Amino acid sequence: MTPWRVQVCARFGTIPALWADLMEPEDLLKLARMPMPYGKYAGRCLADLPVAYLVWFSQKGFPAGELGRLLALMLEIRHNGLTHLLDPLRKH
Repeated sequence: MTPWRVQVCARFGTIPALWADLMEPEDLLKLARMPMPYGKYAGRCLADLPVAYLVWFSQKGFPAGELGRLLALMLEIRHNGLTHLLDPLRKH
């Protein structure tokens, strides 16, 4: 079992059902390193986007494709207080 799964399982007892549909193991690495490609926060790492911006997307509709899926996942991670899981994955 990968380290992030161990931490999530320890906290929740299992992987949250929503994540089973939203997440691939490499998605955490993408969240920690991928820049937002456009908009007000263009160039900012997805993991560093403000919660208000993620909530705005959730209300207006996430973009189609991988970016929208990653933004929705980031909102879930923030909501559940699991952002510390991304810290070891960031570029230094």
